[in-house]
Amino acid sequence: MKKSVLTRYRVMAYVTGVLLVLLVIGMIGKYLLGMDGAEGFTSVVSIAHGWLYVLYLVFAFDLGSKAKWKFGKLAWVLLAGTVPTAAFFVERKVSREVGPLVEDDAAVSAEA
Repeated sequence: MKKSVLTRYRVMAYVTGVLLVLLVIGMIGKYLLGMDGAEGFTSVVSIAHGWLYVLYLVFAFDLGSKAKWKFGKLAWVLLAGTVPTAAFFVERKVSREVGPLVEDDAAVSAEA
């Protein structure tokens, strides 16, 4: 498996996780604290998280199919982008597990 497959999954896991944490903070500000401006913030962050979560799903599915994960594990990884902070923990575990399967991109392209 190419290193870039894992790298793009990791990047999107962090981006999705950060946006979800920001969204939760915005929702707390909007609904619990009644902060002015939180509505616009949550609107922007929720749209960004929604679109980037779709990209996360694509990259996570690609990684899972190349790592030959069973459906349960794949579903667990896909859902990690919907639980605040879960993406960070799942990304770390996935990176440790998939790391030995990763080959350097230059070595993979030289073999082709």
